[in-house]
Amino acid sequence: MKPSKLHNRRTTLRAGCALVASTLLAWALPAAAQTTWPERPIRIIVPYAAGQGADVLTRLLTQELAKTLNQPFVVENRAGAGANIGTAVAAKSAPDGYTFLLGTNATHAANEFLYSNLGFSPSADFEGVAMIGLLPMVISTSSPDFPTNGIPELIARARANPKTLNVGLPSTTASVVLAQFEKVAQAPLFGVKYKSSAQSMTDVLGGQIPLTIDTVTAARAHIASGKLRALGITSLKASEMLPGVKSVAEQGVSGFDVVAWDALFAPRGTPRDVVQKLSEHIQRALQQPETRRKMQEIGIEPLYMGASQLDAFVKDERLKWGGIIKAADIRID
Repeated sequence: MKPSKLHNRRTTLRAGCALVASTLLAWALPAAAQTTWPERPIRIIVPYAAGQGADVLTRLLTQELAKTLNQPFVVENRAGAGANIGTAVAAKSAPDGYTFLLGTNATHAANEFLYSNLGFSPSADFEGVAMIGLLPMVISTSSPDFPTNGIPELIARARANPKTLNVGLPSTTASVVLAQFEKVAQAPLFGVKYKSSAQSMTDVLGGQIPLTIDTVTAARAHIASGKLRALGITSLKASEMLPGVKSVAEQGVSGFDVVAWDALFAPRGTPRDVVQKLSEHIQRALQQPETRRKMQEIGIEPLYMGASQLDAFVKDERLKWGGIIKAADIRID
């Protein structure tokens, strides 16, 4: 082979190797950059006031996440408009892996059927990161003259005396629980709306109303003291948070399952590897016995779902909550 042809072939070979190397480097650099996440503090927007259950849960969870991810978490409370204000802020945040939302059944399943203008789209603006936990409600009574000791007796009495048994409803979730219970159990009760759990609990403990539907957190201490009698919990199965209390479904109302829930969401477009990494760290945190114990203390049943499973769950929940709200014509007062 002549020297000139050999030189040309070597030059071509070098150019080809350089092109392959640069292409591989181009692929490798983003991957290397992504594996460095997180490189700075991470913001979690909580669309509820400081001290409320969602806020307490977020601070508990982020303490564990900060340890394993080696970065601080900043919890930012943006309360107002039934959690719509903070959720809208999160929806408009950059999908860079440094802003997330503590979302709930309100923000992602119920509110679009209760408000005319949310300021965000639960499906278009967000993607799931991880389910964190469920918040079952409990149907309770305090009246010593109220002969009901379980759901079957409550149903029988409601049918015998339609719309005469008052039920305290301190939240939209409680209103949805009652609407579904009346429909599925064919038990015509009379809902009395309250602005807070404190007001509803005061009236049921004082005998002004015989029944209430509220969170495990609000009712548990009164149940433990004997001031309240738990008739049934609204999750599909009984919960270890209320030992000895059967679920509504376990007492003959087949399939009854209406619970609140908390989950972490990311602005849509957040890098998938970041979502996956954070989801895995949440799973590890929820496996810690101390974390689980503290969550149950505040009335949250730990439950992990990964991103795709959470997205499917939320889709089903929107259909469920939307159907109940529309059928019962539930409105925000």
